[in-house]
Amino acid sequence: MSPAASPELRPARPEDAAAVAAIWHEGWGDGHLGQVPDALVAARTRASFEERSLARVGDTTVAVVDGAVAGFVIVLGDEVEQVYVDRAFRGAGVAPTLLAAAERRVAEGGHARAWLAVAPGNARARRFYERSGWADDGGFTYEAEVAGGRFGVPCRRYVKDVDPSPGPPQP
Repeated sequence: MSPAASPELRPARPEDAAAVAAIWHEGWGDGHLGQVPDALVAARTRASFEERSLARVGDTTVAVVDGAVAGFVIVLGDEVEQVYVDRAFRGAGVAPTLLAAAERRVAEGGHARAWLAVAPGNARARRFYERSGWADDGGFTYEAEVAGGRFGVPCRRYVKDVDPSPGPPQP
């Protein structure tokens, strides 16, 4: 990535699903292995990420740098459900750009507060969210989707107030 390149955000398209799945699979492993129950790890196969990526295209925003999908965010209602950046682009400003876009999307949906779930042991993600103005709102059990149902995962709930009121038009 060139140092001057900044991520371009756009809605995901079906042809982005494979890149999103690869980033999601690798990033999920980085943040969750050793932090979640083994049964959930077994359910999170590469194929499961491929299926979920394609199914969630409509809820996904991708960050593109130099023509490559560098990361993505999935927003559903007031939840910032997924935020992942390809390892090659970590530390290059992609994650803050995606998170800010997710916060705007939550606000544009009319919600005053956004929330997200983080595995308690995912210290890197927790530090990132805290630096971005998010607050740890306590522990809870997140109902993660898996083939055939849901799986309860102990998590930390992070929250951030977002402004749902429309601002002045941007030039």
